[in-house]
Amino acid sequence: MTGRSEKEVRKKARDIEKARDDGHLQKPGQGWTVEQWLAHWVENIAAPTVRPSTLAGYRFAVYKHLTPAIGAHRLDRLEPEHLEKVYVRMLEAGRAPATAHQAHRTVRTALNVAVRRGHLRQNPAVLAKPPRLAEWEVDPLSLDEVRRLLDTAGRHRNRARWAVALALGLRQGEALGLQWTDVDLDASRMVIRRSLQRPKWVHGCGGSCGRRAGNCPQRRNVHAVAAETKTRAGRRVIGLPAPLVDLLRKHRVEQENERVTAGQLWRDGGWIFASETGETIHFRTDNKHWKDLLREAGVRDVRLHDARHTAATVLLLLGVPERVVMSLMGWSHSSMAARYQHLTAAIRADVAERVGGLLWATSETTTETTADHNADEDGR
Repeated sequence: MTGRSEKEVRKKARDIEKARDDGHLQKPGQGWTVEQWLAHWVENIAAPTVRPSTLAGYRFAVYKHLTPAIGAHRLDRLEPEHLEKVYVRMLEAGRAPATAHQAHRTVRTALNVAVRRGHLRQNPAVLAKPPRLAEWEVDPLSLDEVRRLLDTAGRHRNRARWAVALALGLRQGEALGLQWTDVDLDASRMVIRRSLQRPKWVHGCGGSCGRRAGNCPQRRNVHAVAAETKTRAGRRVIGLPAPLVDLLRKHRVEQENERVTAGQLWRDGGWIFASETGETIHFRTDNKHWKDLLREAGVRDVRLHDARHTAATVLLLLGVPERVVMSLMGWSHSSMAARYQHLTAAIRADVAERVGGLLWATSETTTETTADHNADEDGR
Protein backbone atom coordinates (compact mmCIF):
# COMPACT_ATOMS: atom_id res chain seq x y z
CA MET A 1 0.00 0.00 0.00
CA THR A 2 1.40 3.39 -0.98
CA GLY A 3 0.57 7.02 -0.30
CA ARG A 4 2.03 10.49 -0.35
CA SER A 5 2.43 10.44 3.43
CA GLU A 6 2.29 8.08 6.39
CA LYS A 7 -1.03 9.67 7.39
CA GLU A 8 -2.56 8.87 3.98
CA VAL A 9 -1.35 5.25 4.13
CA ARG A 10 -2.87 4.81 7.58
CA LYS A 11 -6.15 6.24 6.36
CA LYS A 12 -6.21 3.80 3.44
CA ALA A 13 -5.52 0.95 5.86
CA ARG A 14 -8.38 2.02 8.12
CA ASP A 15 -10.72 2.29 5.13
CA ILE A 16 -9.81 -1.24 4.04
CA GLU A 17 -10.37 -2.60 7.56
CA LYS A 18 -13.73 -0.86 7.79
CA ALA A 19 -14.77 -2.18 4.38
CA ARG A 20 -13.75 -5.68 5.49
CA ASP A 21 -15.74 -5.39 8.71
CA ASP A 22 -18.80 -4.06 6.82
CA GLY A 23 -18.54 -6.80 4.21
CA HIS A 24 -17.82 -4.31 1.42
CA LEU A 25 -14.22 -5.17 0.73
CA GLN A 26 -13.56 -5.17 -3.00
CA LYS A 27 -12.37 -8.33 -4.64
CA PRO A 28 -8.69 -8.36 -5.72
CA GLY A 29 -7.68 -8.58 -9.36
CA GLN A 30 -8.43 -6.64 -12.51
CA GLY A 31 -11.29 -4.20 -11.93
CA TRP A 32 -14.35 -3.83 -14.13
CA THR A 33 -15.03 -0.86 -16.33
CA VAL A 34 -18.52 0.61 -16.13
CA GLU A 35 -19.22 -0.61 -19.66
CA GLN A 36 -18.17 -4.17 -18.83
CA TRP A 37 -20.22 -4.31 -15.64
CA LEU A 38 -23.39 -2.78 -17.12
CA ALA A 39 -23.28 -5.17 -20.09
CA HIS A 40 -22.71 -8.17 -17.80
CA TRP A 41 -25.47 -7.06 -15.44
CA VAL A 42 -28.12 -6.38 -18.07
CA GLU A 43 -27.48 -9.50 -20.18
CA ASN A 44 -26.58 -12.09 -17.55
CA ILE A 45 -28.21 -10.93 -14.32
CA ALA A 46 -31.26 -8.86 -15.28
CA ALA A 47 -32.26 -10.62 -18.51
CA PRO A 48 -33.20 -14.01 -16.98
CA THR A 49 -35.12 -12.48 -14.07
CA VAL A 50 -37.15 -9.45 -15.21
CA ARG A 51 -40.11 -8.95 -17.52
CA PRO A 52 -39.38 -8.28 -21.21
CA SER A 53 -40.73 -4.74 -20.98
CA THR A 54 -38.49 -4.00 -17.99
CA LEU A 55 -35.48 -5.52 -19.76
CA ALA A 56 -36.14 -3.38 -22.84
CA GLY A 57 -36.04 -0.26 -20.63
CA TYR A 58 -32.80 -1.40 -18.97
CA ARG A 59 -31.11 -2.10 -22.31
CA PHE A 60 -32.16 1.26 -23.75
CA ALA A 61 -30.75 3.11 -20.74
CA VAL A 62 -27.51 1.09 -20.70
CA TYR A 63 -26.64 1.08 -24.41
CA LYS A 64 -28.16 4.41 -25.46
CA HIS A 65 -27.27 6.69 -22.56
CA LEU A 66 -25.01 5.21 -19.89
CA THR A 67 -22.34 3.26 -21.76
CA PRO A 68 -21.52 5.99 -24.32
CA ALA A 69 -21.19 8.58 -21.53
CA ILE A 70 -19.44 6.78 -18.65
CA GLY A 71 -18.56 3.33 -20.01
CA ALA A 72 -14.81 3.99 -20.07
CA HIS A 73 -14.64 4.80 -16.35
CA ARG A 74 -13.31 2.18 -13.96
CA LEU A 75 -16.19 0.89 -11.89
CA ASP A 76 -14.44 1.53 -8.58
CA ARG A 77 -13.65 5.13 -9.57
CA LEU A 78 -17.15 6.15 -10.63
CA GLU A 79 -18.35 9.22 -8.72
CA PRO A 80 -21.86 10.68 -8.17
CA GLU A 81 -20.76 13.76 -10.13
CA HIS A 82 -20.09 11.63 -13.21
CA LEU A 83 -23.70 10.45 -13.16
CA GLU A 84 -25.14 13.91 -12.52
CA LYS A 85 -23.28 15.21 -15.60
CA VAL A 86 -24.89 12.43 -17.64
CA TYR A 87 -28.37 13.49 -16.51
CA VAL A 88 -27.68 17.17 -17.27
CA ARG A 89 -26.39 16.34 -20.76
CA MET A 90 -29.49 14.24 -21.43
CA LEU A 91 -31.76 17.15 -20.49
CA GLU A 92 -29.70 19.57 -22.59
CA ALA A 93 -30.07 17.20 -25.55
CA GLY A 94 -33.85 17.45 -25.23
CA ARG A 95 -34.51 14.21 -23.36
CA ALA A 96 -37.47 14.24 -20.98
CA PRO A 97 -36.73 14.27 -17.22
CA ALA A 98 -38.48 10.89 -17.01
CA THR A 99 -35.95 9.42 -19.46
CA ALA A 100 -33.03 10.72 -17.39
CA HIS A 101 -34.74 9.36 -14.29
CA GLN A 102 -35.01 5.94 -15.96
CA ALA A 103 -31.26 6.00 -16.65
CA HIS A 104 -30.67 6.88 -12.99
CA ARG A 105 -32.84 4.03 -11.70
CA THR A 106 -31.14 1.61 -14.08
CA VAL A 107 -27.58 2.44 -13.05
CA ARG A 108 -28.57 2.49 -9.38
CA THR A 109 -30.01 -1.02 -9.67
CA ALA A 110 -26.96 -2.31 -11.57
CA LEU A 111 -24.48 -0.83 -9.10
CA ASN A 112 -26.40 -2.17 -6.10
CA VAL A 113 -25.61 -5.65 -7.42
CA ALA A 114 -21.95 -4.70 -7.87
CA VAL A 115 -21.80 -3.61 -4.21
CA ARG A 116 -23.40 -6.84 -2.99
CA ARG A 117 -20.86 -8.88 -4.97
CA GLY A 118 -17.86 -6.97 -3.64
CA HIS A 119 -16.92 -5.25 -6.90
CA LEU A 120 -17.73 -1.83 -5.47
CA ARG A 121 -17.49 -0.40 -1.95
CA GLN A 122 -20.49 1.91 -2.20
CA ASN A 123 -23.02 2.86 -4.83
CA PRO A 124 -22.38 6.36 -6.24
CA ALA A 125 -25.87 6.39 -7.81
CA VAL A 126 -27.38 6.43 -4.32
CA LEU A 127 -25.62 9.75 -3.67
CA ALA A 128 -26.21 11.22 -7.15
CA LYS A 129 -29.18 13.58 -7.45
CA PRO A 130 -31.46 12.72 -10.38
CA PRO A 131 -33.59 15.28 -12.26
CA ARG A 132 -36.76 16.42 -10.56
CA LEU A 133 -39.92 14.88 -11.94
CA ALA A 134 -43.07 16.95 -12.15
CA GLU A 135 -45.93 15.62 -10.05
CA TRP A 136 -48.76 14.42 -12.26
CA GLU A 137 -52.23 15.62 -11.39
CA VAL A 138 -55.02 13.15 -10.80
CA ASP A 139 -57.91 14.10 -13.08
CA PRO A 140 -60.79 11.65 -12.51
CA LEU A 141 -64.02 11.65 -14.44
CA SER A 142 -67.13 13.08 -12.83
CA LEU A 143 -70.09 10.87 -11.91
CA ASP A 144 -72.09 12.36 -14.78
CA GLU A 145 -69.27 11.60 -17.23
CA VAL A 146 -69.05 8.00 -16.01
CA ARG A 147 -72.79 7.51 -16.48
CA ARG A 148 -72.68 8.94 -19.99
CA LEU A 149 -69.78 6.66 -20.91
CA LEU A 150 -71.52 3.56 -19.56
CA ASP A 151 -74.78 4.46 -21.29
CA THR A 152 -72.95 4.94 -24.60
CA ALA A 153 -70.89 1.78 -24.15
CA GLY A 154 -74.12 -0.18 -23.68
CA ARG A 155 -74.78 0.21 -27.40
CA HIS A 156 -71.54 -1.51 -28.44
CA ARG A 157 -69.89 -4.94 -28.19
CA ASN A 158 -67.46 -5.54 -25.36
CA ARG A 159 -69.34 -2.95 -23.30
CA ALA A 160 -68.31 -4.80 -20.13
CA ARG A 161 -64.72 -3.78 -20.93
CA TRP A 162 -65.45 -0.17 -20.00
CA ALA A 163 -67.54 -1.07 -16.97
CA VAL A 164 -64.54 -3.02 -15.64
CA ALA A 165 -62.25 -0.05 -16.31
CA LEU A 166 -64.49 2.49 -14.59
CA ALA A 167 -65.74 0.37 -11.68
CA LEU A 168 -62.66 -1.71 -10.81
CA GLY A 169 -59.80 0.50 -11.94
CA LEU A 170 -57.80 -2.27 -13.60
CA ARG A 171 -54.70 -1.34 -15.55
CA GLN A 172 -55.10 -1.70 -19.30
CA GLY A 173 -52.86 -4.78 -19.52
CA GLU A 174 -54.65 -6.38 -16.55
CA ALA A 175 -58.09 -5.91 -18.14
CA LEU A 176 -57.02 -7.17 -21.56
CA GLY A 177 -55.22 -10.13 -19.93
CA LEU A 178 -58.32 -11.37 -18.09
CA GLN A 179 -59.49 -14.90 -18.86
CA TRP A 180 -62.76 -16.56 -17.94
CA THR A 181 -60.90 -18.81 -15.51
CA ASP A 182 -60.06 -15.66 -13.51
CA VAL A 183 -63.68 -14.89 -12.60
CA ASP A 184 -66.19 -16.68 -10.40
CA LEU A 185 -69.49 -15.00 -11.19
CA ASP A 186 -71.38 -17.11 -8.65
CA ALA A 187 -69.04 -15.92 -5.89
CA SER A 188 -68.89 -12.38 -7.38
CA ARG A 189 -65.12 -12.22 -7.43
CA MET A 190 -62.23 -11.80 -9.85
CA VAL A 191 -58.56 -12.74 -9.53
CA ILE A 192 -55.93 -10.47 -11.10
CA ARG A 193 -52.87 -12.58 -11.83
CA ARG A 194 -51.53 -11.61 -15.27
CA SER A 195 -51.15 -8.73 -17.68
CA LEU A 196 -51.23 -8.71 -21.46
CA GLN A 197 -47.85 -7.79 -22.95
CA ARG A 198 -47.12 -5.55 -25.87
CA PRO A 199 -45.76 -7.60 -28.79
CA LYS A 200 -42.07 -7.52 -29.72
CA TRP A 201 -41.83 -8.17 -33.43
CA VAL A 202 -38.83 -9.64 -35.23
CA HIS A 203 -38.37 -10.43 -38.90
CA GLY A 204 -39.49 -13.86 -40.00
CA CYS A 205 -37.79 -13.33 -43.34
CA GLY A 206 -34.37 -12.50 -41.95
CA GLY A 207 -34.77 -8.86 -42.94
CA SER A 208 -35.00 -9.49 -46.69
CA CYS A 209 -38.40 -7.75 -46.98
CA GLY A 210 -36.79 -4.35 -46.49
CA ARG A 211 -39.49 -3.25 -44.03
CA ARG A 212 -39.55 -2.64 -40.32
CA ALA A 213 -39.93 -5.79 -38.23
CA GLY A 214 -43.48 -4.80 -37.24
CA ASN A 215 -44.51 -4.59 -40.92
CA CYS A 216 -42.75 -7.75 -42.07
CA PRO A 217 -45.25 -10.14 -43.78
CA GLN A 218 -43.61 -13.00 -41.85
CA ARG A 219 -43.16 -11.15 -38.57
CA ARG A 220 -42.92 -13.12 -35.32
CA ASN A 221 -43.76 -12.01 -31.81
CA VAL A 222 -40.96 -13.04 -29.43
CA HIS A 223 -42.79 -11.85 -26.30
CA ALA A 224 -45.18 -14.09 -24.42
CA VAL A 225 -48.79 -13.01 -24.97
CA ALA A 226 -49.26 -12.41 -21.25
CA ALA A 227 -47.11 -12.45 -18.12
CA GLU A 228 -47.70 -12.57 -14.39
CA THR A 229 -48.32 -9.21 -12.78
CA LYS A 230 -45.13 -7.27 -12.11
CA THR A 231 -45.40 -7.07 -8.32
CA ARG A 232 -46.89 -9.13 -5.51
CA ALA A 233 -49.29 -6.26 -4.82
CA GLY A 234 -50.54 -6.58 -8.39
CA ARG A 235 -51.76 -10.14 -7.73
CA ARG A 236 -55.04 -9.61 -5.95
CA VAL A 237 -58.67 -10.71 -5.54
CA ILE A 238 -61.42 -8.19 -6.29
CA GLY A 239 -65.08 -8.38 -5.31
CA LEU A 240 -67.53 -7.68 -8.15
CA PRO A 241 -70.62 -5.44 -7.77
CA ALA A 242 -73.89 -7.21 -8.65
CA PRO A 243 -74.59 -5.04 -11.76
CA LEU A 244 -71.13 -5.87 -13.12
CA VAL A 245 -71.70 -9.61 -12.51
CA ASP A 246 -74.94 -9.38 -14.56
CA LEU A 247 -73.12 -7.49 -17.30
CA LEU A 248 -70.34 -10.10 -17.46
CA ARG A 249 -72.92 -12.91 -17.68
CA LYS A 250 -74.52 -11.19 -20.68
CA HIS A 251 -71.08 -10.57 -22.17
CA ARG A 252 -70.25 -14.29 -21.94
CA VAL A 253 -73.45 -15.20 -23.79
CA GLU A 254 -72.68 -12.64 -26.50
CA GLN A 255 -69.17 -14.02 -26.87
CA GLU A 256 -70.52 -17.55 -27.25
CA ASN A 257 -72.74 -16.29 -30.09
CA GLU A 258 -69.67 -14.72 -31.73
CA ARG A 259 -67.83 -18.01 -31.40
CA VAL A 260 -70.62 -19.80 -33.28
CA THR A 261 -70.67 -17.11 -35.98
CA ALA A 262 -66.88 -17.20 -36.45
CA GLY A 263 -66.81 -20.98 -36.78
CA GLN A 264 -63.37 -22.25 -37.79
CA LEU A 265 -61.94 -18.71 -37.68
CA TRP A 266 -62.33 -18.64 -33.88
CA ARG A 267 -59.05 -18.72 -31.95
CA ASP A 268 -59.94 -19.74 -28.43
CA GLY A 269 -57.63 -18.20 -25.83
CA GLY A 270 -60.19 -17.97 -23.07
CA TRP A 271 -59.94 -14.16 -23.08
CA ILE A 272 -62.83 -12.25 -21.53
CA PHE A 273 -62.32 -9.26 -23.82
CA ALA A 274 -61.47 -10.55 -27.27
CA SER A 275 -61.79 -9.72 -30.95
CA GLU A 276 -64.65 -11.06 -33.07
CA THR A 277 -62.49 -14.14 -33.69
CA GLY A 278 -61.44 -14.76 -30.08
CA GLU A 279 -57.95 -13.24 -30.23
CA THR A 280 -56.47 -10.73 -27.80
CA ILE A 281 -57.21 -7.05 -28.33
CA HIS A 282 -54.16 -4.95 -29.19
CA PHE A 283 -53.37 -2.03 -26.87
CA ARG A 284 -53.59 0.44 -29.76
CA THR A 285 -57.00 -0.88 -30.79
CA ASP A 286 -58.24 -0.69 -27.20
CA ASN A 287 -57.09 2.93 -26.92
CA LYS A 288 -58.83 3.81 -30.18
CA HIS A 289 -62.11 2.31 -28.96
CA TRP A 290 -61.78 4.35 -25.75
CA LYS A 291 -61.26 7.60 -27.68
CA ASP A 292 -64.21 6.77 -29.96
CA LEU A 293 -66.35 6.16 -26.88
CA LEU A 294 -65.39 9.52 -25.37
CA ARG A 295 -66.33 11.38 -28.53
CA GLU A 296 -69.64 9.57 -28.94
CA ALA A 297 -70.57 10.17 -25.30
CA GLY A 298 -69.59 13.85 -25.50
CA VAL A 299 -67.04 13.46 -22.70
CA ARG A 300 -63.79 15.46 -22.55
CA ASP A 301 -60.67 13.84 -23.96
CA VAL A 302 -58.93 11.94 -21.16
CA ARG A 303 -56.52 9.02 -21.06
CA LEU A 304 -57.77 5.51 -20.52
CA HIS A 305 -55.62 5.45 -17.37
CA ASP A 306 -57.81 8.25 -15.96
CA ALA A 307 -60.59 5.68 -15.64
CA ARG A 308 -58.32 3.97 -13.11
CA HIS A 309 -57.91 7.26 -11.24
CA THR A 310 -61.70 7.58 -11.17
CA ALA A 311 -62.15 4.20 -9.50
CA ALA A 312 -59.49 5.00 -6.89
CA THR A 313 -61.08 8.35 -6.10
CA VAL A 314 -64.51 6.81 -5.61
CA LEU A 315 -63.09 4.22 -3.20
CA LEU A 316 -61.36 6.91 -1.12
CA LEU A 317 -64.47 9.10 -1.11
CA LEU A 318 -66.50 6.19 0.20
CA GLY A 319 -64.17 6.05 3.16
CA VAL A 320 -62.62 2.70 2.26
CA PRO A 321 -59.44 2.30 4.40
CA GLU A 322 -56.25 3.21 2.59
CA ARG A 323 -54.73 -0.26 3.00
CA VAL A 324 -57.83 -1.81 1.40
CA VAL A 325 -57.71 0.69 -1.48
CA MET A 326 -54.04 -0.20 -2.01
CA SER A 327 -54.96 -3.88 -2.18
CA LEU A 328 -57.85 -3.34 -4.60
CA MET A 329 -55.84 -1.06 -6.88
CA GLY A 330 -52.68 -3.17 -6.75
CA TRP A 331 -50.50 -0.33 -5.42
CA SER A 332 -47.12 -1.25 -3.94
CA HIS A 333 -46.56 2.04 -2.08
CA SER A 334 -48.83 4.12 0.15
CA SER A 335 -47.47 7.23 -1.58
CA MET A 336 -49.88 6.50 -4.43
CA ALA A 337 -52.89 7.14 -2.19
CA ALA A 338 -51.35 10.43 -1.05
CA ARG A 339 -51.65 11.76 -4.61
CA TYR A 340 -55.43 11.62 -4.29
CA GLN A 341 -55.75 13.31 -0.90
CA HIS A 342 -55.98 16.90 -2.16
CA LEU A 343 -58.71 15.87 -4.57
CA THR A 344 -60.84 13.84 -2.16
CA ALA A 345 -60.46 16.54 0.50
CA ALA A 346 -61.83 19.18 -1.86
CA ILE A 347 -64.81 17.02 -2.85
CA ARG A 348 -65.55 16.14 0.76
CA ALA A 349 -65.49 19.83 1.67
CA ASP A 350 -68.00 20.55 -1.10
CA VAL A 351 -70.29 17.75 0.10
CA ALA A 352 -70.04 19.00 3.70
CA GLU A 353 -70.97 22.52 2.58
CA ARG A 354 -74.03 21.25 0.76
CA VAL A 355 -75.14 19.18 3.72
CA GLY A 356 -74.56 22.14 6.02
CA GLY A 357 -76.66 24.35 3.79
CA LEU A 358 -79.46 21.82 3.90
CA LEU A 359 -79.49 21.20 7.67
CA TRP A 360 -78.60 24.68 8.93
CA ALA A 361 -80.52 26.95 6.61
CA THR A 362 -80.80 30.65 7.56
CA SER A 363 -83.71 31.74 9.71
CA GLU A 364 -85.20 33.69 6.80
CA THR A 365 -85.14 30.62 4.58
CA THR A 366 -86.64 28.52 7.36
CA THR A 367 -89.43 31.09 7.98
CA GLU A 368 -90.25 31.30 4.26
CA THR A 369 -90.30 27.52 3.93
CA THR A 370 -92.60 27.19 6.98
CA ALA A 371 -94.95 29.86 5.65
CA ASP A 372 -95.14 28.17 2.25
CA HIS A 373 -95.85 24.86 3.93
CA ASN A 374 -98.67 26.36 6.04
CA ALA A 375 -100.16 27.99 2.98
CA ASP A 376 -100.18 24.65 1.19
CA GLU A 377 -101.89 23.02 4.17
CA ASP A 378 -104.60 25.72 4.22
CA GLY A 379 -105.22 25.28 0.53
CA ARG A 380 -105.77 21.50 0.73
